[in-house]
Amino acid sequence: MKAYFLDTAAGGMRLELRETPTPQPGPGQLLVRIRASSLNRGEFLGGLGASKPAGQEAAGEVVGTREKVMGRCPGGFAEYGLMEKTDAIPVPSNLSWEQAGAIPLAFLVVHDMLVAQGSLRSGEWLLVTGISSGVGVAALQAAKAIGAKVIGTSGSREKLDRLSSMGLDVAIQTRSPEFQKKVLEATGGRGADLVVNNVGGTVFAECIRSLAYQGRLATVGYLDRTMKAEIDLDALHAKRLRLFGVSNKHRTAAQRAETVRGFIADFLPHFAAGRIAPLIDRVYPFERLPEAQAYMESDAHLGKVAIRM
Repeated sequence: MKAYFLDTAAGGMRLELRETPTPQPGPGQLLVRIRASSLNRGEFLGGLGASKPAGQEAAGEVVGTREKVMGRCPGGFAEYGLMEKTDAIPVPSNLSWEQAGAIPLAFLVVHDMLVAQGSLRSGEWLLVTGISSGVGVAALQAAKAIGAKVIGTSGSREKLDRLSSMGLDVAIQTRSPEFQKKVLEATGGRGADLVVNNVGGTVFAECIRSLAYQGRLATVGYLDRTMKAEIDLDALHAKRLRLFGVSNKHRTAAQRAETVRGFIADFLPHFAAGRIAPLIDRVYPFERLPEAQAYMESDAHLGKVAIRM
């Protein structure tokens, strides 16, 4: 079968198309004929190391049963992939393959940070920095389904205008850590109940300043490549803040499966009813995956960049 590998040993993140044997499922695994996938920026931010199968999620048909599934799928940029049964999510009939392939990672992350850890409730204020990213747009869509009000930052006025038509309540055009004042104005001086930091260390302090009493801060990305930041301990103490990270790096299979069950219970009905649909900026054919990578890294996209087999 054809599969892409990510070569991180040559000082870059180069995709290479290879011929490789079709994988064989082990206990608790499904062999999936992949129909679509999508790009996730985090995969292309790694350091130097050996080559590895590229892709992290997929949607397709289970070989033998033709059941339509979507979910985490290491090596998802391939004609076939292995998916753990606990990661497999049924695909609603109203979704295209490209839509299904663009859902799993972004919305599983969003469920983790908005629901499981962030405890976002209807009527609360959510602030998302770098809201035009795949996770940022998914956070907006999920938060509106929950009934929350959403503030988003982005350097692009055009992207913010498009997101405003999707329900973004307050749009703040900025690429610098200068948004606390507008957040406080929007929330009547209270601040945001939950902040999603997609950007990284350069805006961390401003995120802290933008939080309300008993606010929560989710750190999920570091597009600025800045991994350190100062913490205002007085604010942390006095405002009884809660800071948490969102990552699957050290989670067990059982912990990941718990998030999948939460997604199926809380979010999947919204997709099946058409209340949420992933925002796909562009769809590229499988053989043009390197072009899709270049487009994503140009930061011109809004939402997800999908791959069609």
